Amino acid sequence: MYFSKITATGVCVPDMVITNDDMAKIVDTSDEWISSRSGIRRRHFSQGENTSDIAAKAAEMIIKKAGINPLDIELLIVATVSADYTTPSTSCLVQSKIGAENAVAFDIGAACSGFIFGLSIADKYIKSGIYKNAVVIGAEVLSKYLDFEDRGTCVLFGDGAAGVLLQATEERTGILAEEIGSDGAKGMALTGGFSPAGNAFNHIEKTAKRDLYMDGRAIFDFATRNVPKSVKKLLDNAQFNADDLDFVLPHQANSRIVEIISRKLKVPMDKFYMNMDEYGNTSSASIPIALNEMTEKGLIKSGDIGVLTGFGAGLTWGSMLVKF
Repeated sequence: MYFSKITATGVCVPDMVITNDDMAKIVDTSDEWISSRSGIRRRHFSQGENTSDIAAKAAEMIIKKAGINPLDIELLIVATVSADYTTPSTSCLVQSKIGAENAVAFDIGAACSGFIFGLSIADKYIKSGIYKNAVVIGAEVLSKYLDFEDRGTCVLFGDGAAGVLLQATEERTGILAEEIGSDGAKGMALTGGFSPAGNAFNHIEKTAKRDLYMDGRAIFDFATRNVPKSVKKLLDNAQFNADDLDFVLPHQANSRIVEIISRKLKVPMDKFYMNMDEYGNTSSASIPIALNEMTEKGLIKSGDIGVLTGFGAGLTWGSMLVKF
């Protein structure tokens, strides 16, 4: 039996940094208002790079760190809700840019849970013996969907891309267990990119509503209720205890959400990694950006056991138990 081991990480975030004070110049807000409610102080915005551009740069870093040939990549999954085009897929654009000619490439859209869902799919391909080398990337340019008159939403999000190389191993390591789910009945709490079904014969206006809309209270309640349940179920099914965890890497949406999750799980805050103060909420990119940061800082040692857990639009959630 094969297991899926994370063997390399990579990242690309735009150079342009927007502080809370910068946001306060264009919308009715302040550094104190944003940071006290979310923990966010800065975010990175595109200067023209689109989602496939930064995803490709993250993939190139992964390839360089792993020392592999792009032709060795057999599966390429990009999790995104901010694709360059409706078609071709962002993953196919990335495939072309990095020269991964042998890869099967496709996108998935599960928003802030997207990277976890992507790992779940790649893990199945590897464990089944179909592929041995898979790249999974979370990439977003959300700034193109922000309504800069909606102060409750536009101040929270940022742009970025990051991902991992999953490789097959016979050692019992890597992805050990998962718990994922969806609740479409609550999906309208976070929406974006609506396209009306207009055509030349039904006289419906075809103007798309691109801006993100979020019911912050509904998402807050959903996350603080569902994430602890998801992690507890994950650990129970895998026959692990919270005390076995070396770290928890949550989706980087809101520091207050993370504090509540910590209390409900009875896992101390010093085991939770957070960097939303620098990047804001980058949706599907948030977990891999933080994972790359942890690895580059030497915060993850061989043999460490951690939980990656995401939640967001759909509504969706996903938790994964990983041994490094």
